[in-house]
Formats: sequence, structure tokens, C-alpha cells
Amino acid sequence: QVQLQEAGPGLVKPSQTLSLTCTVSGGSITASYYAWSWIRQPPGKGLEWVSSIYSYIGSSYYADSVKGRFTISTDNAKNTLYLQMNSLRSDDTAVYYCARRLWGHEYDYWGQGTQVTVSS
Repeated sequence: QVQLQEAGPGLVKPSQTLSLTCTVSGGSITASYYAWSWIRQPPGKGLEWVSSIYSYIGSSYYADSVKGRFTISTDNAKNTLYLQMNSLRSDDTAVYYCARRLWGHEYDYWGQGTQVTVSS
């Protein structure tokens, strides 16, 4: 059974930085054809894809809204996924989830979510 556990909730001011961590157990973060993703849900809105990484080939992708500000990465030895968030804005306020998806399929495992609030 794959389990994902986020950490790094926080309240920060606009323009500040925050890093999220997702620890993966029960499955390898370097497994072929799996994407490891960050997805967020702003208050009162639906889910929004933020970023994905195919750790086994080192390819990463970003939503236009976060490109240039957020960086997704993995520590394969620690089986951990990260999201470094710089220049945070109020519209980045959301519950952030990490999730796993096999290429061509839907997300099959999710973390419980962690709250990020950007407010002055």
C-alpha cells in the first residue's frame, strides 16, 4: 500500500518562500512511468494541477501560474517529493496535495493535504 504524507503547512506573507515535503512509503519514487505531482485546491474552488515530475527520467512540468516561481524535485534516496515555492502570492493560498499517477491513468494515491496560506 502506497502512502503519501505531506508536511510544511504554513502562513506566510506575500513574496515570501515556503517549502512542502511529501514522504512516500510503500512504493519507489523512481518507479518507471509514474508521475509524482502537486495539486492544490484554493478555498471554494476545484482542484488545480500545479506541477509534476517523472523522477525516473528527471522530467518536470509546471502550470503557467507557478512557472518560474515554484520548483518540484525529489530526493530519491529519501523517497521524498518537494515543492519549493518562491515569490508567493495571495492566490497561491490553497490546500496542497501530493499524488501519484501512472502515465495514461488517473491519480491513484493522494496525501491528506497541507494548508498553505499567503496573507499580509
